[in-house]
Amino acid sequence: VDLPSFVTHFEWDMAKYPAKQPLVSVVDTLAKQLAQIETDLKSRTAAYNTLKTNLENLEKKSMGNLFTRTLSDIVSKEDFVLGSEYLVTLLVIVPKPSYAQWQKTYESLSDMVVPRSTKLIAEDNEGGLFTVTLFRKVIEDFKTKAKENKFTVREFYYDEKEIKREREEMSRLLSDKKQQY
Repeated sequence: VDLPSFVTHFEWDMAKYPAKQPLVSVVDTLAKQLAQIETDLKSRTAAYNTLKTNLENLEKKSMGNLFTRTLSDIVSKEDFVLGSEYLVTLLVIVPKPSYAQWQKTYESLSDMVVPRSTKLIAEDNEGGLFTVTLFRKVIEDFKTKAKENKFTVREFYYDEKEIKREREEMSRLLSDKKQQY
């Protein structure tokens, strides 16, 4: 109800606030109700702000650079060797000026790297995300040598259930935010 019509058509609620009660008890009842409304408002505001913060954090993860963002929306199942007992696919971030060096040296960074297994998946302003396939037992050696050459190996293992869960979480948070707003 708008303010002018509320003021001109005001009616006292005799059921909630009987006129025969002392003024002190009516004021006390009103104060308790106002305190309850204020508490509810504060808790809803806090819940909304928490939800908003969680959503912003997820959005930052999906919008950042290759070093910080989630890779689940960039990679696909075809980029990985899945279900192999011996082979694994790693994701490596290579600075843009070092692309040629990466192409020349990735096979020799460690023993047992699959030749010609690198592929550029994504790029941003700073560098590119490459895949490389190698044997599981040389992962740590490869990571060490890659770090020495200023290539960054991103910890990411393709899991469809986890990717699906992340997407569901994002859509759930969006709907919750709209509902609470």
